[in-house]
Amino acid sequence: MKDKNKYIDIDFAKLDIDREKRRGYNEAIFCECKTNEQLIKIFSELKKRNKNIIGTRASFEQYQALKNKFDNINYHKEGRILTLIQNEIKKIGEIAVCTGGIGDIPIAEEAAITAEFFGSNVKRYYDIGISAMHRLLDKIDEIKKANVIIAVAGMEGALGSIITGLVDIPVIAVPTSVGYGSSFNGLSALLTMLNSCAEGMTVVNIDNGFNAGYSANQINRKISGAK
Repeated sequence: MKDKNKYIDIDFAKLDIDREKRRGYNEAIFCECKTNEQLIKIFSELKKRNKNIIGTRASFEQYQALKNKFDNINYHKEGRILTLIQNEIKKIGEIAVCTGGIGDIPIAEEAAITAEFFGSNVKRYYDIGISAMHRLLDKIDEIKKANVIIAVAGMEGALGSIITGLVDIPVIAVPTSVGYGSSFNGLSALLTMLNSCAEGMTVVNIDNGFNAGYSANQINRKISGAK
């Protein structure tokens, strides 16, 4: 095993321990497609360096394997995220995470937990989709208090455009693969968001809650004056 200060070479992986210096935050571990043994080695190396660790798209089976090795690991089942916290996380600012429907909550939770892990306060506003606009309008004044909004929606994906048209703060739209056959596993929602005429809305890829949460955290912490 080689440690070249900027990364740790453990043969099958090169862990980017220099990322915090370059970008402000540690590397996240994408757990899908990795074996239990690989994850144990990765988590072990990062734990030695007293890092807080986040693993995305993790299965319950992977959590069980890691739990046998690490007492303080947590599994956020709905968002499929693993966290191992060794240092206090001081949260600042506010991010609003909104969903069109209940089916969008897993991706919203991936975004929310990611943002919280990296140091943002998060408020959740779930099941406020446009099929019953009064649900959104009832909450819009509260939502406007956030520094950033994440709008998560499948089906036709209109939630992001509607919210963006009502607020003067950054909105990150996340299309989900929730929907019937002609939604094409989220492609319909993605195209709706990309073609939105509501200026100021940024769009991430289908089901990419992690990137939405990460990006929203960066914006929130800049607005909140974090160093």
